[in-house]
Amino acid sequence: MLDLTWGVSGERGNLMVNMSYQNNEASPLADRVPCPLDSDSQCSGSSSTIGGRTTLPAGAVLADGTVLTEATRVNFNQDPNGDGDFYEPYDGLKHGFNYNPYFNAVQPIERFSFTTLGNFEIADSATLFTELMYTNRQSGQPASPASLQNLAYAADHPSNPTGSDFVLERRRLLENGARDFYQEVDTWRVVTGIEGDINENWGYDIAFNWGRNTATDAIANNINMQRVGETLDTGLCGSNGIPCADYLGYGDVTGEVLDYIVFNQEGTGGNEQKSLNANINGALFELPAGSVGFAAGVEWREDSGWRKPDSLVQAGYALGNQEDPISGSSEAREIYGELLIPVLADRPLVQSLELDLALRYSDYDLFDGEDTYKAGLNWQVNDMLKVRGTVTTAFRVPNVPELFGGVSEGNLTTTDPCSNYAARDPSSTVYQNCAAAGVPLNYTQLGTTILTDRGGNPNLTPESAESFTLGLVLQPLDGLSLTLDYFDIEIDDAIREVSGSTKLAMCYESAGLSHAFCAPDQHTRNPVNGDVNYLSTQKFNTGNEVMQGIDFGALYDFEMAGLSHTVDFKASYLQKYETTAFEGDEPFVLDGFIGSGNGGYPHWRANTSLTTRGDQWSGTYSIRMIGEGDDFNADNGAGSSMPNVFYHNVQFSYSVSDALRMSVGVDNLFDQEAPRVASWTDGNTDTMTYDLAGMRSYVRMTYRFD
Repeated sequence: MLDLTWGVSGERGNLMVNMSYQNNEASPLADRVPCPLDSDSQCSGSSSTIGGRTTLPAGAVLADGTVLTEATRVNFNQDPNGDGDFYEPYDGLKHGFNYNPYFNAVQPIERFSFTTLGNFEIADSATLFTELMYTNRQSGQPASPASLQNLAYAADHPSNPTGSDFVLERRRLLENGARDFYQEVDTWRVVTGIEGDINENWGYDIAFNWGRNTATDAIANNINMQRVGETLDTGLCGSNGIPCADYLGYGDVTGEVLDYIVFNQEGTGGNEQKSLNANINGALFELPAGSVGFAAGVEWREDSGWRKPDSLVQAGYALGNQEDPISGSSEAREIYGELLIPVLADRPLVQSLELDLALRYSDYDLFDGEDTYKAGLNWQVNDMLKVRGTVTTAFRVPNVPELFGGVSEGNLTTTDPCSNYAARDPSSTVYQNCAAAGVPLNYTQLGTTILTDRGGNPNLTPESAESFTLGLVLQPLDGLSLTLDYFDIEIDDAIREVSGSTKLAMCYESAGLSHAFCAPDQHTRNPVNGDVNYLSTQKFNTGNEVMQGIDFGALYDFEMAGLSHTVDFKASYLQKYETTAFEGDEPFVLDGFIGSGNGGYPHWRANTSLTTRGDQWSGTYSIRMIGEGDDFNADNGAGSSMPNVFYHNVQFSYSVSDALRMSVGVDNLFDQEAPRVASWTDGNTDTMTYDLAGMRSYVRMTYRFD
């Protein structure tokens, strides 16, 4: 990383320019985690196999002459030197595809940014200020080879060796090699305005903000599904440049077929925000305890967004979901006022007592207007003790991507509660619901992922919140500050994306499949083999969210051995975090649990650091702790319970001169491995919670030009 800063100042203004460049290389996932693990800690893989799998009906005949007595999953040849017409009963351990070698634990990213800040006094009571920012980010992610799905074969198709009608459920095109995802994002931001003093007691500012980001995203080696269909149509293939294809068995797809069906996909999109605001602040009048402070302002804001998918995606021919070009915008107008009222001062047990009041009204073109408020109390008991508390309400409308973002699909790590449900108590709710849903008694989830839809939702409505905080600040010694804060937050109609594992669990644990997540717009199953063949995790408004907890803090500055030192400690205890999908539903408990695509919510988290400073150098040693937690879905076995995890980091900086400063550091100093999580998201762990990258180091140079 390279960081350069230049600045100049004069009697009437100043200017600062900063440029930075960052280039992070990839860290392959397989170097840390060779393969995905199943519940028995054996290497497993995706059920999207390189030979292709399907379900044959009872009465079908296997390649060795065995007559099937029930519907049976089979897999086609996976030996490039084997019999192209061979097929056998599917075995996940034998046929599953290990995709870890195709992914990264840390993705490569290259970023360049330019920022300039400046102000200029144009009059005694008016200063022009401006901010310009530009960032270019280029990133890429390798991915496993693309998978075909749900291709119908007639019994008499020339490439069908089974003699039965079937649907090819999954076939991974290893012959085509890995896919590559790529993004390039340009971001601009401009802020300009005037600020100044009206008189000795009052000030003002007026500002215009403009921000815009445009992005290009691409997928190399995607599949044109229209052309796949043409290569299987015996009335079309073999003429007019359309080759005939055999997708049943690894190695049977020829280079000619790949040249015909493979394409590079590219889409564009962006977001833009414009806002204009004006504010005044000052003292209204005097009270015995001090001046009554006042602030007020108005703001106009417009947000817009757009997305133009690749033409083949728009036509519905690309592998993945069809997407239409989308665009949308929202407009808001807001007005607010704030009062800071000194109630008491210089009284016994009351060094100062202040009341902080605020009211805001927001008017939206897409939604009804709403008012929110804040009431806060700051009580300075004496030099050592301060008590603070606030009651606030909040209102958030869905943003443009949440409303108008398209729907995409991907294979996400998901746990199906009906997998091996025959081992459960027949009187259990899950057993009875899986049976009622028509899931075969011998059903076992194939692999660890399920093809899942996710994205925006034009039917979202605003969310509202109420929060209460109460805290203490204690300063018993010079340089020592201790804080303790309790928080209680409740959100109604919270905008959330609930993971597929959570949706399936809540559905099959509900009485009589009565939960809203059991509806066909949430998930469906293959009526023959029980596989989940459609699953949606699109954003929606939940009924309610409640979060309660306590934050702790300690900061101590002291001198020792001729050096200055700072100890900083922060900890958080999450007492309660529950979501309710709709009124009357059973709450879904998140506190104390980790994984399942929900992230991690251990009861305890903490960060502590020691920084020591000399004349030209400084060093910092920090420790981050993620508390223990249980898996959302697994009650026992590997990954059902995660221990406390500690990450150690160290940094050293040295000022070579007044202009040049060098820094080196090591993150995850002891190469702490991420713990096994049964309902993992990637790399057999929860990547939303734990560090998968391992130990890494960095060098940073900062140069300031005079």
